Amino acid sequence: MLRRRLFASLSALAVAVALAIGIPVAASAAEQPSVAAACNAPNWVAGKWYEAGSIVRYTNGQYYRAKHANPGYDPVISTWYWEPHRCDDGGGNTKFVVSEGQFNQMFPRRNSFYTYQGLTAALSAYPGFARTGDDATRKREAAAFLANVNHETGGLVHIVEQNTGNYPHYCDRNQPYGCPAGQAAYYGRGPIQLSWNFNYKAAGDALGIDLLRNPWLVERDAAVSWKTALWYWNTQRGPGTMTPHDAMVNNRGFGETIRSINGALECNGRNPAQVESRVNAYRNFTRILGVDPGGNLYC
Repeated sequence: MLRRRLFASLSALAVAVALAIGIPVAASAAEQPSVAAACNAPNWVAGKWYEAGSIVRYTNGQYYRAKHANPGYDPVISTWYWEPHRCDDGGGNTKFVVSEGQFNQMFPRRNSFYTYQGLTAALSAYPGFARTGDDATRKREAAAFLANVNHETGGLVHIVEQNTGNYPHYCDRNQPYGCPAGQAAYYGRGPIQLSWNFNYKAAGDALGIDLLRNPWLVERDAAVSWKTALWYWNTQRGPGTMTPHDAMVNNRGFGETIRSINGALECNGRNPAQVESRVNAYRNFTRILGVDPGGNLYC
């Protein structure tokens, strides 16, 4: 390990000298930075848990993004878990692969609550989303996310779960924190219909928002609503074996995102009509974005 770190330091010094005297330096495939990341990322801390998509500033002054969740592995050594990121202008303003015009084309009947501005404001919570890999991969991930969102909300029409009879059932009293907002307060809300008190607690903790005591924020604040959907997409496996984000950036196909979101009820032939609805939306959205949908569309 020491030799490898010393070699990395010497390599960095050689690159710096070359740049100083005007010699162009080409990065290797392993060193090639991925899409831009904000310059104000926190310093990497050994032993700290990092979710997929987290961006850190390493001790060499460079930025790295977590490709996979990990317990604070060294970004220079653990390259399966981390990848280099290049810094943007410092404001974190990297361009989303879906334009506002394309977003409106995808959701012509959307509820005015689900604003494009709310979505783009939420992207800072998970900088790796739709910003990982090549252009085709980024567009496929955005299309996959929005296609599942389309299915869950009826085309971004519904903000809350329509079956009010289900509302009292989403309070798990076995959790030590209980249901401080009330027995019937944790019904489905937002683009991926966040439900259950333990999910509101987990999402709120990850986002730094007290959603356990104020779950109504998910139906009142567009950016918070989108952030909860991105939280699930980037960090939760659901009934699947990987997060939807990992499925798309590792070329496992759109079908794996269905499995992670609602596989227990839809996959393996349980509800082919629902799966077809998601796949049709995904095909339509990739067409709008000008990218082929890839393989493994069904679960």
